[in-house]
Amino acid sequence: MPSTNSRSSRSLARRELLQLATTGMFASGITSRGHLRASSSREGVPENIRGVRALTFDVFGTVVDWRSSIVREGRALSARKALTVNWEHFADQWRAGYGPAMGRVRRGDLPWTIIDDLHRMILDELVAEFKLDLLTINELDDLNRVWHRLDPWPDVIAGLNRLRTRYVLATLSNGNVALLVNLSKRAGLPWDAVLSAELAGAYKPDLVVYRRAAELLGLAPEEVMMVAAHASDLRASAEVGFKTAYVPRPLEYGPNRQRDLTPDLAFDVIATDFEDLAAQLDA
Repeated sequence: MPSTNSRSSRSLARRELLQLATTGMFASGITSRGHLRASSSREGVPENIRGVRALTFDVFGTVVDWRSSIVREGRALSARKALTVNWEHFADQWRAGYGPAMGRVRRGDLPWTIIDDLHRMILDELVAEFKLDLLTINELDDLNRVWHRLDPWPDVIAGLNRLRTRYVLATLSNGNVALLVNLSKRAGLPWDAVLSAELAGAYKPDLVVYRRAAELLGLAPEEVMMVAAHASDLRASAEVGFKTAYVPRPLEYGPNRQRDLTPDLAFDVIATDFEDLAAQLDA
């Protein structure tokens, strides 16, 4: 009969495995103790970022083209339900509600709320304006899950696969974990870990989100590089010590026309796309 000590050890091991699995830490390049395996020489990388061991990525806008994806699905819905909707305007208005909805949580007007639920609250407010009353509750639920079905930009898969040969890759998005898992699985995004602001109980650019990501990766902040198309995201991550990579995307539409997209010379890397980022990081 197994000893009490051996049963206790196996129980502890199972708990550790469960904890690792549920936090997304069973990632390529990360050992079971949460530390990155030794990497190959990085002489081809600029000296100021040679210590980077993991890249964390903003998702909405940086990795996936949310606007075109919503328009595509909206047009298909119009064809099925005989709707007359300006889906480009609808997508812009839906996204425009994102910041104000998070603001309500930050001010304490709402309790902590995952992004799926915020998206649905905003959608419900748009039903009358866009004459979506013909849709059933189930159809509105499915439309809300379009955020789980967003398409990546054309350079993303190839660029991520190159980067993954040298770095651990993780999401770092305000999207909730379930959303990010479903989106990533559908699009074939090769993450090593799915990290979300949900795990910190706050939204970016709250600094606790970046600190929590570094902790979950078992790294010092300066060993992590934030990759984003949004300058504010990068500047916030830099405040806690992350390195930064700016990858611009065509976001100059709808509510984003006034967004700050100007690359900051203080960013460690400025890349044209993910393949260029991989080249600059010697991957």
